[in-house]
Amino acid sequence: MADQRPSFGSALSLFFGPEIRVWRGEASLRSVFWGYGVATSSIIVLLFVTAYALNQIAFQQTLIVVSAFYTVWIIVGIWRCSSNAAPFWGGLARLLSVAWTLNTALVLIFLQIDLLVNFLQR
Repeated sequence: MADQRPSFGSALSLFFGPEIRVWRGEASLRSVFWGYGVATSSIIVLLFVTAYALNQIAFQQTLIVVSAFYTVWIIVGIWRCSSNAAPFWGGLARLLSVAWTLNTALVLIFLQIDLLVNFLQR
């Protein structure tokens, strides 16, 4: 008799199904851009500002790393999902993704430098 238990991989696929669809470019651009892009990024920024105000260096460092990985994932997702929208919106989303990438890279670099200086001054 074959084992009928779900595998760990299928459980992850079930749990992260929407995120996998984003990565593959199978989701709507509107939900990816506004939901995952703007809303979730805003939450990460709010968490970082709070950690900065409370001088929680370890949490700030964690959020910088999380932001870097999240940005790669969401930019790829937006880029791939832009083909699911009207040409104007898809092109605009790709243009904004390039600007978003450059902005995020510079912000994260400067935040990392500031965090390192703050850590070394302790």
